[in-house]
Amino acid sequence: MTRTQTALLCAATLFAATLQSTAGVAVAAGGGGHDGQACVSTPEPLRGKARQVDRIVGQVKDELGLKAVLFKVTQGGREVVTGAQGESMTGVPAEPGMHFRAGSVAIAFMGTVLLQLVEEGEVGLDDPVSRWLPGLPHGDEITLRMLGSSTSGLVDYVRDPGFLAALAAEPFRQWTPEELVGISTAQDLWYDPGTSWSYSHANFVLLGEALERITGTRLDRLLEERVTGPLGLRNTRNSFTPEIESPVLHAFTAERGTYEESTFWNPSWTTAPGAVLTTHICDLERSARAVGSGELLDRRSFRVQLDPGTVGLGGATKTCPADVCLLNTEARHFGLGILVVNDWVVQNPSFSGYAALQAYLPQSRLSIAVSATKGPDAPEGNAAQVVAERISRLLAPQNPLDLR
Repeated sequence: MTRTQTALLCAATLFAATLQSTAGVAVAAGGGGHDGQACVSTPEPLRGKARQVDRIVGQVKDELGLKAVLFKVTQGGREVVTGAQGESMTGVPAEPGMHFRAGSVAIAFMGTVLLQLVEEGEVGLDDPVSRWLPGLPHGDEITLRMLGSSTSGLVDYVRDPGFLAALAAEPFRQWTPEELVGISTAQDLWYDPGTSWSYSHANFVLLGEALERITGTRLDRLLEERVTGPLGLRNTRNSFTPEIESPVLHAFTAERGTYEESTFWNPSWTTAPGAVLTTHICDLERSARAVGSGELLDRRSFRVQLDPGTVGLGGATKTCPADVCLLNTEARHFGLGILVVNDWVVQNPSFSGYAALQAYLPQSRLSIAVSATKGPDAPEGNAAQVVAERISRLLAPQNPLDLR
């Protein structure tokens, strides 16, 4: 397997891998934070926990050879520290208000919208998707719940060698939903729908299309009306092109064998059109709090989002290998568009040189958001996870985040 294939599979299975194993000076930045505040570094001199977190970030940055790290931590809704270390590009200091790709954070938003529609009586979680996607193979067996919880049995197109080769050869290619889903549906299901668990990007491409059909609203507008707008995420936006709003946190990767800039590689393959989001670190932290507390859902729906029936599913069978159908346990399982790890509610996007993590621990009301980019010698994997884990050991020593 090439380095490109390994890196892409790592990005595609960050949820799966988690289940399988267990500061800068204040500067003006583009766009505002929340409550009228700009997304800028905490003023120096840093003291107490803010200083300790800043030191942790610097240590991990140096250890892993990262180019930049953006971070924001709150507890009880109050800022502990916001900061940025390193460079976006050579000679351009990283700033908290810089925008980066949010990846799978949009999956949590789609899951939230689906549960809102269930609350309103528009749909049932166990409605077959053939009602809205009549041409989908196995559409009579696959339900909305199965798409949102990734239990449909659909093969992940990111595991397909032909797709990986095409993506490596043409990183600027615009992929269509039909092309992506077609790769998955051309192959046999891993298992009968609803009987096991395996992460598949195809589930969320299809969920986005289903949400559009259900509501008659384009997905980007739907997410804005129901999630990003109500939460005040003014710097979290969809783009139908590789564009990123300025100021930009630039990304670099050696996925194709040579360390190169990957900022504007086309992310159309990552999820449903309308949910290809960019954000900044303040919005990412606000998103962590909202998703992790079920702010936009009633209590019953939030319980379903935390466990839509995935606990106990998974495990290797004759037709599904151990590295695909991973066992979901009470301690580590996939919810409806989220990952639950030892009570932390998590999203951990990583692809094309970008790595991020948002995590929220409800009992402590602790929120951690990190975005990281790689230097030429940085190891594979999501470096933002390492930063967040170290911070959690400081601030939640009785229940640290452990994504290994």
